[in-house]
Amino acid sequence: MILVTGGAGFIGSHVTDKLLEMGESVISIDNFNDFYKPDIKRKNIQHNLEKENFKLVEVDITNKERLKAIFKENDINKVIHLAAMAGVRPSIENPYIYEEINIRGTLNLLEIVRDCGIENFVFGSSSSVYGASDVVPFIENNRADRPISPYAASKRSCELFCYTYSHLFDIPMSCLRFFTVYGPRQRPEMAIHKFARLIDQGKEIEMYGDGKSKRDYTFVSDIVNGIVSVLGKKFKYEIFNLGNSKTVELRYLISLIEKNIGKEANIKQMPDQPGDVPITYADVSKSNKLFGYEPKVSIEEGIRRFIEWYGNNKP
Repeated sequence: MILVTGGAGFIGSHVTDKLLEMGESVISIDNFNDFYKPDIKRKNIQHNLEKENFKLVEVDITNKERLKAIFKENDINKVIHLAAMAGVRPSIENPYIYEEINIRGTLNLLEIVRDCGIENFVFGSSSSVYGASDVVPFIENNRADRPISPYAASKRSCELFCYTYSHLFDIPMSCLRFFTVYGPRQRPEMAIHKFARLIDQGKEIEMYGDGKSKRDYTFVSDIVNGIVSVLGKKFKYEIFNLGNSKTVELRYLISLIEKNIGKEANIKQMPDQPGDVPITYADVSKSNKLFGYEPKVSIEEGIRRFIEWYGNNKP
């Protein structure tokens, strides 16, 4: 059985769908917190609730005793750990919750699995660990010791804990650095979803900086394929980039959303945000070599698919 933490969230629900399609047995845990409306996450997972090979447990990863009980009651042999407190900007306002959930929650899981004979532990990390690097594209062995937000610091801390537990207890461990994931079910506060909603409603959108910042936007199906592929491998401890390996300027991204919605954006230019980086850009050659990762969805096709989903799922 495969445990997916954060299994009702944006990425986690898509991973769960894929695993169930493959005939795997999945136990999904989520705390359904109010970072965004819990009903959205419940809708993400609703269609799987009646499946025989799926189980949903509402639990917080900071509750170590409840987690222990889940492992005791279920034959879990692989873990995909995606549960986390998300968001770069909110982490600057309230760093303590990022330490509590991201670091302590991950440590709870590692302490539990150390003696369980887990076949594979996959951790969902973030490109934010690279900080404001001017060495592009980002390669896994680039320095990652200068994070510029508490969120990024928490993710890098978790990578280090994963290394420690792999070393001490021989747990096969893969840390996946995701690059700006988007697509259907994307959280409502994330840029693409937020821009689409505000443009559609004829409201003003805030563009931070001059619009020339660049992101490596990665469609969720490519991320899911990467996660599932690495789950089928066994690495003592490795870090992998999962991105689209192309950069997209913010102004071009906005123009694609405008084109697909059929409305012009009312843009309010704002100063750069603390914690934001000017560019993210993944070198995925290591992921391609070691488990065949190959992103397939272009930003143009991805935005088209996202806007199609948005049109059918307006609040």
